[in-house]
Amino acid sequence: MTSYGQFCPIAKAMEVLDERWTLLVVRELLLGSTHVNELRRGVPKMSPALLSKRLRSLTRAGIVTRSVEGGRSVYRLTDCGAELVEVVTALGIWGTRWIGELGEADLDPHLLLWDLRRTVPVSAWPRVRTTVAICFDDVPGARDWWLVVAGDEVDVCDCDPGFDVAVTVRTSLVTLTRIWRGDLGWEAALRAGRVRLEGPESYRRALPTWIGQSTLAATPRPA
Repeated sequence: MTSYGQFCPIAKAMEVLDERWTLLVVRELLLGSTHVNELRRGVPKMSPALLSKRLRSLTRAGIVTRSVEGGRSVYRLTDCGAELVEVVTALGIWGTRWIGELGEADLDPHLLLWDLRRTVPVSAWPRVRTTVAICFDDVPGARDWWLVVAGDEVDVCDCDPGFDVAVTVRTSLVTLTRIWRGDLGWEAALRAGRVRLEGPESYRRALPTWIGQSTLAATPRPA
């Protein structure tokens, strides 16, 4: 842990939090991830060794607790760690408002579908198992995905689960990412031809209400 050699509370806090990936690990814990495999899906470009190192650091700092349940390590935020929700939320709001540009290196279909899975408004879906196919026209290695909702259970597949598809979404990765972030509305994307929907009209009309958005999507942007 790097020391700034200052008594300032901000400096002391940053000694714990400003190491690469640390706040993103905290973000995942705040979003409900408790197992290493769940944390890795939220930070897919972070190496397993570095994730383990950061979890140990956070545990030593009293921000995270580790227990073993059913033979698996379980990580949860302490009361100290849970208070970081305001810090993480404030950073997210600021980033949404002022750092809106996305580069190619920022796009990841695995992370986007993991986030979509966590924000699907299941109450808006039919009460029977319903499958939406998502086809990215610009992602050769991870082009086809399936979002399956059955009751309150949501699953994301990168191989065909074999269920009938209610509606197919054809778009680019950057477009669906911007829709999920709240940078672009469904109506504008459809009107511009940046999203194409295939399926019965009732499902096509409902689709925008089925796909959730980031909790920060409603953040007002500067004019």
